[in-house]
Amino acid sequence: KADVQKDTIVVSGKGELTVKPDIATISFSVESENLDVSKASDAVNTKIAKIIEALKADGVEEKDIKTTGYNIYPRYDYVNNSSYPYGGGRQVLAGYNVTQNVDVKIRDLSKTGRVVTDLSVLNVSNISSLNFTNDKYDDLVRQARDEAIADARSQAQKLAKALGVKLVNIVSFSENGNYPVPYYGGYGGDMMAATKEVRPAVLPTGENKITSSVSITYEIR
Repeated sequence: KADVQKDTIVVSGKGELTVKPDIATISFSVESENLDVSKASDAVNTKIAKIIEALKADGVEEKDIKTTGYNIYPRYDYVNNSSYPYGGGRQVLAGYNVTQNVDVKIRDLSKTGRVVTDLSVLNVSNISSLNFTNDKYDDLVRQARDEAIADARSQAQKLAKALGVKLVNIVSFSENGNYPVPYYGGYGGDMMAATKEVRPAVLPTGENKITSSVSITYEIR
């Protein structure tokens, strides 16, 4: 049976939300190295315990402090051996490196600067991925998508009226977007300077723009 080609129109729609962030997330790592792997591990545990205590004092709940990685690996140094006539050398164990990666969710945005500053003076190896986002981000994405679909439907109805046809069925649907675009009011502080003076870093939260664009193909008659 031969397929009957359907008449179709393709329309696009866009949904956009601009919202203030209600949470902040940040990642950091703690590491230690020792020829005795148990001592390196104990050192990391001690540092993490102090950091968790400081985070709790800053109002971060324990449920919002999450380990995302724990790695142990040997590190070797290459040592030249001058006793060989043509040089050469060998690898010598320098120590075992233990690294723990942690993600933190900060629900009180007014505490973000204090958390960042406290982490920077607590033997944290790396602070990264500071992000101001929304706790119910998925709900906002769905809202933006619904707006995009409504916009596309409206465009289809207008086009169908102009063409003198009727919309029958949706033949295909595709979606792009659903990503946040941060907008900041400018950075208001120097993190290193804040650390030296033990003052909270100034971190404007700005706004997030969540967008969704859709394309819908309608069968017309």
